Amino acid sequence: MSLLRPLPILAATTTAFAAVVGVWLLRTFDPNAAGSPFPGCMFHAFTGWYCIGCGVTRALHALVHGDVARAFSMNPLAMSMLAIAPLLAGWQMGWQPRWMRPLIAVVSEPRFWLVLLPVYWVARNLPWFPFTLLAP
Repeated sequence: MSLLRPLPILAATTTAFAAVVGVWLLRTFDPNAAGSPFPGCMFHAFTGWYCIGCGVTRALHALVHGDVARAFSMNPLAMSMLAIAPLLAGWQMGWQPRWMRPLIAVVSEPRFWLVLLPVYWVARNLPWFPFTLLAP
């Protein structure tokens, strides 16, 4: 018996446990409330600007409470990536339908991320409509 066999089971169990604990924390504590155990964004605290991840904790809090619109308003990019994550995971596990090939081709290209992330970062800090919709 190989020692490598239990590792995927351990990884899956650890991930599932972490997900359950994370959902419990997000259901129990409000990141918007004073005295929340969730840390604020240090980049925003130091600069006053929103980073790429600003609003993710509040978005996940809204999501576990069933408020998809509020979750999307907190961090549209993160919620979009969360929506396609099951498709990407399925692709990695061998489910590779032809209709997904264009999406995988774009998402697996490093240049896509090297352009998207800085553009999103700058855009969500611009003070004009419609860019203000990107701010949490």
